[in-house]
Amino acid sequence: MSVPIAWATAWRTWQMTRRAYPWSYAVGTVLPAALAISLAHLGYHAVGDGAVAADFTAGAGTTAYLAYIAVGATAFQFTVRLILWSAKALITEQREGTLGALLVAPAGRFPYLLGFTGFAVTSSLVEFLALGAVIAAFGIAIPVSSPLGLLLGVLALLGTVFALSVGLGGLMIAAGEAHISQNTVFIVLGLLGGYTFPRSYLPEWAQWLAELMPTTAAVDVLHGATTGGQGLAELLPRLGVSALVAAGYLLLGLTYLPRAEARAVERTY
Repeated sequence: MSVPIAWATAWRTWQMTRRAYPWSYAVGTVLPAALAISLAHLGYHAVGDGAVAADFTAGAGTTAYLAYIAVGATAFQFTVRLILWSAKALITEQREGTLGALLVAPAGRFPYLLGFTGFAVTSSLVEFLALGAVIAAFGIAIPVSSPLGLLLGVLALLGTVFALSVGLGGLMIAAGEAHISQNTVFIVLGLLGGYTFPRSYLPEWAQWLAELMPTTAAVDVLHGATTGGQGLAELLPRLGVSALVAAGYLLLGLTYLPRAEARAVERTY
């Protein structure tokens, strides 16, 4: 039953999106990453004179500053893009007045969200080809030390963002708002997740807190499989941590979601 529900959700979302494509979402996520890479390129050559500080090399494990930024900025915007789709799926139903029908339908919420996320991944991959063109235009070469590790890192990031989105989506429909919730998550992940700067720059307490963030370990794998020069064996511990954290967030989200749905119904009716 789960597969048909997921497929039907993905197909329905495609049919709706192709009629009214949310270009503001696409531009609003790809453009900031392109801008971050552009500013990093300018600063690296105009200010840093093509060199990086020793503390960056020690924390990031590489001197390839621009490649590190390109990987991190792309991963962060991919995270943002998926959250904007997956976490807001239920509150979009609420705003359109179809949440009640969804709640009484004989369809589980997990496959519904899975289908929504599957469509989001497909559409996001197409959109991020434009970001790849920006990276290529600046002549930034991204080394890959472990292709399999990189693939697993992408899957780990996808899994952790999905797990986060389940609980976040419940919070949104319970509170009846999305912008404060999603923007708070974006800020916290951007500051603590180690996307575009080494976490060693953070205070020690913040580094410990970062380990509780769902995407931190997955981002470490992405950096390690590219600019970090690590092999699959070296990446496996962080992949394991990512899987455990994702499982924890998913369990909490699925446990909380029915209560959030009940709260949303109480607020509506």
